[in-house]
Amino acid sequence: MFIPFNEISDQARVWVYQMNREITASESEEMAKVLKSFCSQWQAHGAPLNTSFDITFNHFIILAVDEKSGGASGCSIDGSVRLLKELGDKMGVDFFDRTQIAFLINDKVSLYPMSKLKELFGEGTLNASMNTFNNLVATKAEYLQSWKVEVAGSWLARYLPKSTLA
Repeated sequence: MFIPFNEISDQARVWVYQMNREITASESEEMAKVLKSFCSQWQAHGAPLNTSFDITFNHFIILAVDEKSGGASGCSIDGSVRLLKELGDKMGVDFFDRTQIAFLINDKVSLYPMSKLKELFGEGTLNASMNTFNNLVATKAEYLQSWKVEVAGSWLARYLPKSTLA
């Protein structure tokens, strides 16, 4: 059963999918229709799940399952991954490219290749006080509280010049 994202429990399990490009408003609307239909029918072992989604910054889809009423099974999670692969193929978006790292710069998401991070931090294009995203958050509460994090407090700190850390 679909529940609006702002109404689903803060303890709901979440999965964050980052897109490899910014989507347009019409693409976002189309994705929302597909995701709402999927969430309305999402089941685990034949039992309906209380689910939701959010599309944010035109770069991320957050899927949520309130496991109080029933947990997502391996097969049901596989179904969501399959849906995102199909949706990505249809719309020319990759939800599974982990080589691009997202940063929030002037309220806009910018993607940079992981292979260039050390260079970009060294030259000052990116810095320790910028926000990045922890796409490994596990619950809606974590998503709301600690999805956006400063680079200095994230796993990306290892790419900062040593003088920045002193």
